[in-house]
Amino acid sequence: MSTITCKAIRIHEHGGPEVMRWEDVEVAAPGPNELRLKATAVGLNFIDTYHRTGMYKVALPSVIGREGAGIVEAVGSAVTEFTVGDRVAYASSPIGAYAQFRLMPAERCVKIPEGVTDQQAASMMLKGMTAQYLLRRTYRVKPGDTILNQAAAGGVGQILGQWAKHLGATVIGTVGSDDKVALAKANGCDHVINYRSEDWVKRVLEITNGKKCQVVYDGVGNDTFLKSLDCIAPLGLMVSFGAASGPVAPFYTGELAAKGSLYLTRPTLDTYTATRADLVNTAGELFDVVAKGIVKVTVNQTYPLQDAAQAHRYLESRKTTGSTVFLP
Repeated sequence: MSTITCKAIRIHEHGGPEVMRWEDVEVAAPGPNELRLKATAVGLNFIDTYHRTGMYKVALPSVIGREGAGIVEAVGSAVTEFTVGDRVAYASSPIGAYAQFRLMPAERCVKIPEGVTDQQAASMMLKGMTAQYLLRRTYRVKPGDTILNQAAAGGVGQILGQWAKHLGATVIGTVGSDDKVALAKANGCDHVINYRSEDWVKRVLEITNGKKCQVVYDGVGNDTFLKSLDCIAPLGLMVSFGAASGPVAPFYTGELAAKGSLYLTRPTLDTYTATRADLVNTAGELFDVVAKGIVKVTVNQTYPLQDAAQAHRYLESRKTTGSTVFLP
């Protein structure tokens, strides 16, 4: 097996979408525990913008992207679980998904089951496995719980809303525009609040008759964090799992005491899928609920991979809904 040349989106400096270049890169033969994949679909996620801007530091130059699906094109000498021709998906480090071909550690890939398309897999691995650990491990949602799902029309939000409703929760969702209200309702939300035009903390109190929520799932970050704390019942949990509006500013932890001895966690998918067993179990439960129709995954936007910069602009201006996929 030899090195091949392909096209990829690579950054040589941190900055706006304009730093993303469509250029030739070389992809080596796989090492003993690696797979070389021919990409069939690549997922777009907010974490890609963090790597691009430098909010999360990466070594430069770098091909960005951490979610995708593809065909196994070459197999390392020590790999036994995969063979050439297998359809696989991944959503983990190392980054480098924005490429026509790439290397991946075999232990970080999972086979795509029948009934799930490559585009679905590429669009749901990161967002869907995030929803899985949020709902099933960070806080195990149960019948009778009331939860707040921030950015309910987004990629994680749509999956989380459907899944939480299936688990028996009352789901309150927030969205940033009136045209996203129906979308959030169609994806599991019992109540939807436009946080740009309504006092959403007041509405949560009204909906819950002042009892508030057992858990708030907040991937928005700076714009919503402090108000999210006001929506949590005593001894409840604040799950800050993303920063779409920017990182959360430092705050006085006494606020957690004053608002009802609240718990706070900042989880990551990497931690929850650090072992092979956790990755396989997390992906397996996601594939199961999708195959059964409990969670419907829709790809609402597709772009040629070379147009990734435009997709980043739309994502950051919150003009996208659900999942976006690049086609190599």
